[in-house]
Amino acid sequence: MQEKRQRPSLLLTDGNYLLYGDWTTAYLKQWLDLQPSLAARPKELQLITKAMDTNGAMAFLHIFGDQPSHWPKGLTATQKQLLDLVLKERETTIPEPARLNWLADIGFRVSQFSGHGAQLLSFIGQLFTALYTLLCNPRQFKFKLFLDVIQRDGLHAVPIIALLAFLLGAVVAWQGGLQLKTYGANVFIVELVALTHLRELGPLITAILVAGRSGSAYAAQLATMNINQEILALRSLGQNPFDWLILPKLLGLVIALPLLTLLADLAGLLGGSLVAHLQLEISPTLFWQRLSKEVSISHFFIGMIKAPVFAIIIVSVGCMQGMLARGGADAVGVRTTRSVVQAIFLVIIIDAIFSVIFSDAGW
Repeated sequence: MQEKRQRPSLLLTDGNYLLYGDWTTAYLKQWLDLQPSLAARPKELQLITKAMDTNGAMAFLHIFGDQPSHWPKGLTATQKQLLDLVLKERETTIPEPARLNWLADIGFRVSQFSGHGAQLLSFIGQLFTALYTLLCNPRQFKFKLFLDVIQRDGLHAVPIIALLAFLLGAVVAWQGGLQLKTYGANVFIVELVALTHLRELGPLITAILVAGRSGSAYAAQLATMNINQEILALRSLGQNPFDWLILPKLLGLVIALPLLTLLADLAGLLGGSLVAHLQLEISPTLFWQRLSKEVSISHFFIGMIKAPVFAIIIVSVGCMQGMLARGGADAVGVRTTRSVVQAIFLVIIIDAIFSVIFSDAGW
């Protein structure tokens, strides 16, 4: 049978002051309300209590102080040990974390960056292993999920990519046209817009938008499933999560991103031709005729070569971050943020590497 709890009370019995009550969390407010009465207490005070927890011990020390000589009589040995333990914890100061010097900090960051790189390479290796297994067993391909990726990450992204690419082409033509107009070289606005957009800006702006739009969605979806142990449930059923969750995204985006890049190229050229007509009095007919004569088709293919590589990077980073999620709901936000930042960073790095390679090759 559970013992009856003692509520805090101060009584005078036969000329002696008796302090009843359990020093537990449930009665903290009552003890603090009795503090003014206890402040004017007589020197001899008898304590009668059956229970004391950590919060009650802290309230006891708050009322009677840290000196054992000021404590009332009647404490048991266990209660005194608890009070001593709370006193030691109060006196303990948390040491400040040791700060690394600048060289050690650089080493730590390089080691951390290398670890992230190793994780990404390992994940890409698993991804291509699963892709090889799929090629050997094409019936395992989840065609419906593949079409869903094409629709959600390709078709639904058309308006935002077309609009931003159009505006970007218009801005490049406007800023470049201001300079070309001063030298009377208005007609060269065609080469300026075409080369910058076909080779660099079209694929790059498309990949950045897709990384922010679709890559973050991949990370959030897989992180939520991982935290809810849905991926573990797939494995327990003998299913490979890569077949259901990652390969449809990879193959879908590898097809969707080049098509979106083509759309971005056309929209950017349209924006450039419109500004060229309004600012430099170059008719759309002259713009497109000069484009077909002076700009080689190889510039278009250089930009299109980058698109599948960017798609692989976006899917790999987003899905890897989702699969690494551990903990609670905050892990979803952390992994989603990391996926976007790392994907955009790697896309820009890969684009710079492509530019150097193509320039050295004379393309």
